Formats: sequence, structure tokens, C-alpha cells
Amino acid sequence: MTTPSSAIAVTGLRKSFSTHVVLDGIDLDVPEGTVFALLGPNGAGKTTTVQILSTLLAADGGELRIAGHDPTRHPDRVRAAIGVTGQFSAVDNLLTGEENLRLMAHLRHLGRRAARDRVTELLDRFDLVDAARKLVSTYSGGMRRRLDLAMTLVGEPRIIFLDEPTTGLDPRSRRTMWRIVRDLVADGVTIFLTTQYLEEADQLANRIAVLDGGRLVAEGTADELKRMIPGGHVRLRFADLFLLDAAARRLVGSVRDDDALALQVPTDGSVRDLRALLARLDGESIEVDTLSVHTPDLDDVFLALTGQAKQEQETVR
Repeated sequence: MTTPSSAIAVTGLRKSFSTHVVLDGIDLDVPEGTVFALLGPNGAGKTTTVQILSTLLAADGGELRIAGHDPTRHPDRVRAAIGVTGQFSAVDNLLTGEENLRLMAHLRHLGRRAARDRVTELLDRFDLVDAARKLVSTYSGGMRRRLDLAMTLVGEPRIIFLDEPTTGLDPRSRRTMWRIVRDLVADGVTIFLTTQYLEEADQLANRIAVLDGGRLVAEGTADELKRMIPGGHVRLRFADLFLLDAAARRLVGSVRDDDALALQVPTDGSVRDLRALLARLDGESIEVDTLSVHTPDLDDVFLALTGQAKQEQETVR
């Protein structure tokens, strides 16, 4: 089922609560050192999936390997290899940032010197040195999220589950978290991400899966998912009306804009399709002045695959 490069391997995962089926036989394979994003509307089963993979909940069926271990048989081995950062910070407001990290080091059974070195390293890595001895109650949202993730890293996990890590953060703090995630992956850490921000998945994830009604309805890279959805087109602009007329006659199904001297041509956004289009125009000696490619974004993918309106995405869980 699993390969040496799989950080997370799941086959036929099932979970029900009473008569309500939450996960209906899903398969996942997350390579080491990558970011895997799980998207889906409320009630799709994302949180349940994370809880099962992180040993917080037992599955009803399926085969699972987390860091090469079966979480049912060897939950302690799995817990030693993973870290979990939930949507809501697990920091103690009555302690300083440094004290929070020291507490976590104690819970991880690090020796005194190892704990001191690890806390110093993490404070520096997450730009919290100046705030280390301030109460967490005085921290901004971005600082709290950085501290929360730093606490997760005290035990140096190789797999981290991030459940909506940037919810409520301003754009600058969100991008800081993105940089931290990229740095972790560059060090070989595997990130399993759930997020309500589709741009976040687009920016960070090597692969994305869309979960709806307990089933995986799509999986692939961001570009692969976008190409599944109709609506992609190339916008061609011409120097004069004569060239626009000539192109419109030859490109059946295109939509013209006489005022802009432009033509909108359906395309799947692939390089092959674009080359074929340009070769056809070149063969007819029709010169294009400018060209731009427009493809569906992940919002469009989410809407098409789950039937959820965009305003509902703000509460995707």
C-alpha cells in the first residue's frame, strides 16, 4: 500500500457517526517533504480526516500508515512523528512566549540543555526573540500563530497537520506563515493542510484534494484541477479590424470585441493547445499583437466540484 517516500498513505478510509457516513472510503498518498491541501465545504469530513490521521479518533475501516506506522497498532510511534496545529491557538495566555515553549519542551521530555537550545532556536526562527518574555495575552494574532506553530515544532515532527493556520490573520501575517511553511518543507517536513483560503492552497500545495460528502471528488496539482473546469480562454488582440475579421472567420466559436480589437478563444490553458492556436494563425499569416491566457481559479474549481456558493466558502471547515 505504501512506498518509502509516502509520509501519509491511506486506503479505503471510512468513518460514520451513528447512521451518518462522514468518510466513505477515501484514498490518500502524501509524499514526504510536500504540502498536501485538503479542501471541502462544511461537513465534508476534513476535520474528521485530520483527527483520524493524528490518532485523535479511530477509523471504522481502511488501512492507514503515518510515517510508516499504523496509528491503530502503534499510536505512540505516530504521535512521536507528528505535530498538530489547530485552528485555535493552544498557547497559554498567562505565560510568556518563552515559558510556553519551555513547557512544551518539558512535555516532550527534553533535557534541560536540549530544551534551552531548542527554545532559543525556535524563538529566533519565528522572530519572537523581542517578545519572548512578554505575556502571550499581549501578542498579536500573527505572533500567536507563529508561537503555536513553534510549540508544535519543539519535538521536531516530520509530519505537521495544519488546520486552517491563517484564519483571522491580516495579509502580511498570512504571507509570513506561508514563508514559514515553505521553509519547513525545504527542510523535508511534510505538511497536511486544511484551509478556507483557496489562494493559500494555490500558493503552497504540491497537491490538492477536494472532499465533498465524505468522498474525494478530485485530486491533483492546482493547475490540473483548474484545467478540469471549463471557462479557460485566450484573449488575442490585433492591430486592426482587418486582422480581427480574418481571425474571427477562422476560429469558430470565438467571441469578438470590436472596440478592443480582441478575440476570446476557448482553450484548456495547456501549452499544447496554445501552440496549436498560434500555429494555426501563423499558417494563415494572421499576426497577433498581444496575447493573454485566462484560466479558472480554485474558486471556480471549488464551486464546480462541490456546488457551494462563493460566500459559503468563507466558512469552509
